[in-house]
Amino acid sequence: MELTSGIYAFKALALATELGLFTELSHTSTMTVADFAERHGLQQRPAELLLTACTALGLVRLDTDGTYHNTSMSEEFLVRGKPYYFGDWIAVVDRHEYPAYLKLEDALRGNHPTTWDVERQESLFSSDDPAMVEHFWDGMYSLSAYTARMFADALDFARIERLLDVGGGGAAFDIELCRRHPHLRTTVFDLPFVCDLTRSRVTTAELEDRIAVVAGDFFTDRLPEGHDAVLLSNILHDWGESDVQRILETCAEALPPDGLLIICESFVDDDKRGPLPAALMSLNMLVETWGRNYTIAEYSAWLRAAGLEPESTNTFEGLGANASLVARKR
Repeated sequence: MELTSGIYAFKALALATELGLFTELSHTSTMTVADFAERHGLQQRPAELLLTACTALGLVRLDTDGTYHNTSMSEEFLVRGKPYYFGDWIAVVDRHEYPAYLKLEDALRGNHPTTWDVERQESLFSSDDPAMVEHFWDGMYSLSAYTARMFADALDFARIERLLDVGGGGAAFDIELCRRHPHLRTTVFDLPFVCDLTRSRVTTAELEDRIAVVAGDFFTDRLPEGHDAVLLSNILHDWGESDVQRILETCAEALPPDGLLIICESFVDDDKRGPLPAALMSLNMLVETWGRNYTIAEYSAWLRAAGLEPESTNTFEGLGANASLVARKR
């Protein structure tokens, strides 16, 4: 029943976020059911039902005087403008992924994505898809920023001075890493239209002197050299096995001897029994891409074939990743 009623919980969260409930509560000292209904042109009954659901979900609290307030979680993650605002990712799931799951059987039987038109588009990351440009990259930043903060503390960056973030659109990892490690300089390498969207993020973070942005395609272009580490964060699960191996080989070519390749992903266990978040995100690749979430063992074999030796695995509790796998170029 908990699995079945997940739709109720998610749609309550998505609708409250779209209405700006949590941002409104952050900027007002009092809000009742009547206040909420009047502000959004609602009748009393539906307004009360949504607020009651949000209260039961732990998203808001109801005081004895009948006023609603944010919980600490909502205040940190659901108020637009806060550093780790998560609402953009909620919008991506609601508008981009949720409709695709209505066609999950089509994806299963046809072995193809359903969030984009495989007959018309080359990939999920098409620059002519308005939904992608409008929502996806902001959503990915929401998902990545918190994960990057966990990752920044899980790995020893003292030995890394120049980091190449391949497919690092939005620069969430670069911004968090540079804030946490003052000695670090990074380069974001991504598609041209993604770079255009990324530069404003870097400027807003006031890190233009430490984060460079270079446009290119890792399937057709050589990667920028002069870095002692390459980061692939939540990139490889988007691609099939042969493409993953091509990407790893391209990254290995860009590294100097003893350079590091870091894969940050939500890894599926080697025995493929879990963990649940990684397994569900892997299923999500069925409607999104041609890839899946791979195991440490699978990556290790591909890394060795590309001339890299796996060195260590560092686990952490991120939203979009659960560990990083570090390999050194032989």
